[in-house]
This record gives sequence, structure tokens and C-alpha cells, in this order.
Amino acid sequence: MRFALMTEPQQGLSYVEILAAARAAEAAGLEAFFRSDHYRSFPGPADNPTTDAWATLAGLARETSTIHLGTLVSPFSYRVPGSFAKLVATVDEMSGGRVEVGMGAGWFGEEHARYGIPFREPISVRYDQFEEALTVVHGLWTEPDGWSFEGHDWQVTDALFRPRPTFSGRRHPHLILGGDGLPRQAALVAGFADEFNRSSATPERLVRSYARIRAACAEIGRDPDEVVLSAMIGTLVAETEAELEERVQAQLVMLGSDLRADAWLAERRTRWIIGTPDQARAQIDALAAAGAQRIMFQDFLPRDQDMIALMGKIAAG
Repeated sequence: MRFALMTEPQQGLSYVEILAAARAAEAAGLEAFFRSDHYRSFPGPADNPTTDAWATLAGLARETSTIHLGTLVSPFSYRVPGSFAKLVATVDEMSGGRVEVGMGAGWFGEEHARYGIPFREPISVRYDQFEEALTVVHGLWTEPDGWSFEGHDWQVTDALFRPRPTFSGRRHPHLILGGDGLPRQAALVAGFADEFNRSSATPERLVRSYARIRAACAEIGRDPDEVVLSAMIGTLVAETEAELEERVQAQLVMLGSDLRADAWLAERRTRWIIGTPDQARAQIDALAAAGAQRIMFQDFLPRDQDMIALMGKIAAG
């Protein structure tokens, strides 16, 4: 099993705080640091300051050494596909090939509206546009010079993309598609992605989603084992039950929740990694048995570097 840290900096984190979390993850031995790509603050207060995901990743690329860096996930709608391909390639060069890029169809209409970013409805129309965006990004990274593409929303004529984002030694940065793995997404994973990340993961959901991904790969003649199967799991861990109670209270404050601690825990016990190290490892074993090859610890207390260090210990076994 492989492990990464997933953070939600739109909760009000400054760049300095994001850097501290990334360095803590690197020191803890976690293989990758991911951040969300949102402009509106949530969960919790809606008026917290937010940062741009790729601007901060560019900074992290120069201020970390070994840890991989990426987004889970970048909505295609935030950036023109050709510009996004260039942006990722630039950060990949700055990091020495450590970039991993998650892409998605987007879901937060209100966030788009607040920034004047077009948001297509229904989801089927947005997926048409998302498929075009993937085609453009992937094509600019991998197709030969002179490649052209005629889509409904974007057209590419006589492409000449330099530098190619091959700083990792791969043909392009590790590309992740995240979501629930329903049939249309499964087809896009099979056609474009290096990894499928199941969000809101439970062992039962993983079994169903992973089966769809593997079937979609087989349908187009791709070896299903080429696609890494991962899971993003809310995580709240502590060395002792007393420390866990303290972190639950801190989590409720961070989320702006008025739930009682026991009610909040009960609702998440079945879908988060929660508890002491032994309890966490048992939950990880269940996810591994369902097929997960990598776990993204989704951390809603990213200022708590002691918890990040503990995640590293749990990951190390």
C-alpha cells in the first residue's frame, strides 16, 4: 500500500501554512502531497481566504525536495485546456518531474458563479466538454508535432508543445481522474488516466467502482493493471483515545459544525479512517482487501503537524 496526504487549503490556509503541511508530509515519509483546487472557502466559514492551487504548487515545487505534488482534482472549467497543459508542464519542470495532476468535470456551480467562470448543466453536457479538455491536454503532451484537433469547444491547429512534460521519465505527468467511477467516467479513465481515485470511499464502494474501471480498460484492450486504483479517505487519528477526543473537538471547530462529538463520529465511522494507530491499520487493511493500492489521507486539520507525522507512522506500519 502507498500513502499520500490530501489537504483542503480553501479552509483558509495561507501559502506558508500549505508549505508547512507539505514539508511535514515529506518529513513523515508520505509519497505525495495533494491539495484541492477550489476558490470558495468550505467546509466551515464561507469567507476564509483562499489560494490558487497551481500557483501554490509552483512554490512547493521549489521548496520541497522529494515529495510528489498535485491536485485532487482540478476542474477543467477553471483553465483553458491548452493553457492548463502548459501550466502543468511548467510546474513539472520546476519540481524535477514530481507533479501528479488530477482532473475532473467540476461540481460546485456556486463557486463558478462567484468568479464568473462558466458552468455547464446538465452533467452530461459538462462531461462532453470535459472529454474534449482531456483530449486537448493529453494530445498536447503526447501527440506528434503538427497534431490538430477539431472539437465543439476547443480546436488545436498544428500543435508544437515545448517543453514536453517528461521530466519524470514518463511520457507525461501522472494523470488521475477522481470520482465515483460510473460508466462514462470509467471510459475516460480507461482512455486517458494513469490512476483512478475513488472519493468518499468505503470498501463496498471501492469494489464496485474498481470493477467498472477494470472492465472499461478490458473493453478497449488496455491492461487493467496499468491503472493505479486509489481511495481518498477522511482521516482523523491520534495516539490515544484522549488525544482523539481533542482532535474531534478541533475538527468540529474547523468544520463549523454544531454536532455533538459522538454524533459526528458515528456518522463517519464507516467511511473515514478514525482512531488510534491499530484501529487505523485495521481500516486500511479492509480498503486494501477491496483493491485499493494507494490511500490519500484526506486531512481537514492540516495545521496539526503532529497528526501528519502520525499518519506517516501508520503508513510505515
